[in-house]
Amino acid sequence: MPNFCAAPNCTRKSTQSDLAFFRFPREPGRCQKWVENCRRSDLEDKTPDQLNKHYRLCAQHFEDSMICRSSPYRTVLRENAVPTIFDLTSHLSNPGRRRKRIKELTEEEIKTLKERKLDAVVPDQANHTTSNNDVQVQTVVVEFVEETTPLTQEEKENKDYLKSLFDILILMGKQNIPLEGDICELPKGLFSPDNFQALLEYRINSGDEILRKRFEMTAVNLEYCSRVQQKQMLDVCESCIREEVLREVRDARFFSLIIEDAVDISGGAHSPVFTRFIDEANNLREEFIGFLPCETEAEILALNFHTTITEKWGLNMEYCRGQAYVASSQLFSKMKIVASRLIEKYPHATYTLCSACSLNIWLAKSTPVTGVSVILGALEDVDSFFKEYPQLRVELENTITLLYKDNEERCAFLKEMIKSDWVSRHDTFEIIVSLLESFVLCLDKIVCDTTFKCNTKITSRAFILSSALSDFDFIITVVILKNALSFTRAFGKNLQGQTLDVFSAANSLTAVLHALNEVMENIEVYHEFWFEEAVNLATKLDVQVKLPGRFRRMQHTNLQPDFTTENFYKEALSIPTIQHIIQGLKDVFSEQHLKALRCLSLVPSVMGQLKFSTSEEHNTDMYKCDLPNPDTLSAELHCWRVKWKHRGKDVDLPSNIYESLHLSDIKFFPNVYALLKVLCILPVIKVENEKYEIGRKRLKAYLDNTPKVWRSSQLALLNINYDAKHDLDLMVDTYINMYADKGELQEVVPNSEISEES
Repeated sequence: MPNFCAAPNCTRKSTQSDLAFFRFPREPGRCQKWVENCRRSDLEDKTPDQLNKHYRLCAQHFEDSMICRSSPYRTVLRENAVPTIFDLTSHLSNPGRRRKRIKELTEEEIKTLKERKLDAVVPDQANHTTSNNDVQVQTVVVEFVEETTPLTQEEKENKDYLKSLFDILILMGKQNIPLEGDICELPKGLFSPDNFQALLEYRINSGDEILRKRFEMTAVNLEYCSRVQQKQMLDVCESCIREEVLREVRDARFFSLIIEDAVDISGGAHSPVFTRFIDEANNLREEFIGFLPCETEAEILALNFHTTITEKWGLNMEYCRGQAYVASSQLFSKMKIVASRLIEKYPHATYTLCSACSLNIWLAKSTPVTGVSVILGALEDVDSFFKEYPQLRVELENTITLLYKDNEERCAFLKEMIKSDWVSRHDTFEIIVSLLESFVLCLDKIVCDTTFKCNTKITSRAFILSSALSDFDFIITVVILKNALSFTRAFGKNLQGQTLDVFSAANSLTAVLHALNEVMENIEVYHEFWFEEAVNLATKLDVQVKLPGRFRRMQHTNLQPDFTTENFYKEALSIPTIQHIIQGLKDVFSEQHLKALRCLSLVPSVMGQLKFSTSEEHNTDMYKCDLPNPDTLSAELHCWRVKWKHRGKDVDLPSNIYESLHLSDIKFFPNVYALLKVLCILPVIKVENEKYEIGRKRLKAYLDNTPKVWRSSQLALLNINYDAKHDLDLMVDTYINMYADKGELQEVVPNSEISEES
């Protein structure tokens, strides 16, 4: 369907013009300015949402300074853009053409509009005056021609030089090339070029005239570009690439935030941040947008998080509809405070789980029990060890075959598990208990059997892993986690299942909590069975049942004779684990979160399962402010149910939100459409198409392939978002605007002083 321009006396439409067409803004203040300048009296009684949805203005009505062409394929308006160029007089000579009503203005209104126009333009723009004849008075807004000062030859050369530097930085980011190169200490006075300088020299030798002209008289043992300037330019690259990603997020309006567990970046602990949104094609996307430092107190972390998201990255948290945190126990307690502070400011930012992390792993990671995080780390080390060396995995499969030769089905299942990502499943602890004997026997064989042609590094790792797994503290921890988390296993599996499963999970939480409370009330009995299972497994592996060494060393003088190992693990592990699981479920499944999940009854397959007897109105109250026509919601929901209840025999019910959003007639149900889009971005809802959450895999690849000493938050963003569009001219202009006034731009001119200072 073509877009028609809403401006008076303008007949352009999108199918007959190469001009860009822009929606009216949703911000009430700026939308009002657009309406006033259009002089369309019939638009004054419409809401910003109605104008945004149904009306457009073509680019012809905006000054060039208001339009940002970030690439040949993308044209956007600046955030403060207001239309100022209109033809308000041609209808006077041809009254028959006047299709759009033009509001007549008083002289006082004309004066006010002129003053507003003068305030909007830059100071060096010319102020044209309007004559007193009637035709010119009707024009109201006068075009201003921006006076641009042509660049001098020196300025042009400097910009071209900076573009070459930015081009090299972007190449290094995309190819994951560290700036520093090999980390080694050199005697004072010796010079060793880093990777950035090496690429500069390569381009000079390859015929880059801009760089050759700049450095042809510079000694090769001097630093061409200082570390200070490299850092400044990296900051600009990071900002511009992030802005390109966030522009789509702002266009989508609503979004959610996902904060992952801390990783070592730039010499400190940083949490990766992802955002979820629905793009123009109604695809749910998850994009990586940066790192947040997390080595600080909880309240300061909450303040820094909010400041970074809103002021530095420019996201409007009023449109945040979900937040999820995946963190280990120590950081998790901080993140709970961050989540609570955000909900205090923005009640609609629902605290949920992250679909990329199973419920049981999320609960285990956040368990505030000494040693659980060590256990999780050991499991990941074992998994990566056998996946890194395929020949060892073959030996592990042979060991499994030997142990389960009487149970072929179980044997086949376990062999498939070691090939999969079993350390992040909902039944991870059940799998490790089943595989523990196989792992230990195989690792011991690698260490002791001389027929294996393994180097010292492999045998050393195998010995360390075998020692970790052959410890009673490890054995009883995984056994208790397996049994304690068995009560949430099916519940968590449903949360990562189909939409109907997620809806069912929301209605089964009460039963899960009831079962866990029953365990807590009878923990003596349950722990006795769990401890016995751990002892039997330890006996099979010839592992001594004893108190953990760290406890015995700390309490060697105060240890009571009647203090048993069973009682110790009951107080130190079983009780706090069950308590944490209960409290964790209550925290993350708030009434607001459960209401959101119950709104999934809008999905036709869920409606069909419930015999079309759903009643969603009371659950949708929390999203009333997000609906275009909340007053008609009840009637629209009735029509939505009737549509699917009386569908044709050959029509299948859409099984998830993604299919529902892509229905050809979905926009005939504007409230349902808006509700589905908000529900879809909640972090607990899984991304149906894996290609739209590729950022998570790229982050993992960057961390796996980059030594800690070479990691950089800026280069990581460039590497993970390597397919994001970038504008070298914009980067150069941004860099000059940020640093030219401070005298820091002079660093682009190489000299010996810079080299000596650095």
